[in-house]
Amino acid sequence: MSSYQEKLNTDMQRLDKMLQRVVGPQNKAQPPNSDNSTRILNLACGSCNEAGTLTDFFAKMKKPELGDGLKKVELLGVDVRAREIADAQRRFRSGTHTEQNIQKDYQFLTGDASKLDSHRALDEHFDVVFMRHQNFYNGDRVWEEIFEQALAKLKDDGQLVITSYFDEEHQLALNAIQKLGGQLIDSQQNLESRKLPTIGKSVDRHVAVFRRKE
Repeated sequence: MSSYQEKLNTDMQRLDKMLQRVVGPQNKAQPPNSDNSTRILNLACGSCNEAGTLTDFFAKMKKPELGDGLKKVELLGVDVRAREIADAQRRFRSGTHTEQNIQKDYQFLTGDASKLDSHRALDEHFDVVFMRHQNFYNGDRVWEEIFEQALAKLKDDGQLVITSYFDEEHQLALNAIQKLGGQLIDSQQNLESRKLPTIGKSVDRHVAVFRRKE
């Protein structure tokens, strides 16, 4: 196994732990309670390294939905970069994982996360909208549009989950999402976050979860 893959595996284990802390059943933010399959929208997903982690985590939060005892989780990833989307399509394939009792359905689209209404596949609403390493520093107005679209795509009891690289950027994102109608349920720092070369930057340094204000 390459050192990159080892780092990625460790990052995913730590992300799973953080999701347990902010979205798990014993926390402030109870997992979305859908009668059907759990639907996840992953915005600005890049190569979507987290696809397996997300589907596994939210499957664990649910009772079996299918007649044969399988839990069904759908993940739709969207990113403007076609090359990264093609990589995600190559790496993650839909199918039944009998050892985990999960049916996973993956779909990845090339598209602008600030203009979601232009995609027919995004007409419906989602139990979870996820944004890993939101990049508010790189154009606050664009990210405000993405946050607004993300909140609009949530079901009534759906959850928006974000992670951030930087302390200040995370706080800016929290402020922006709340101004746009998001109710902050919980935000926690990942004390195991892997440091990156840029000072103050680390992998999934913060994780926060929101609901849409009533």
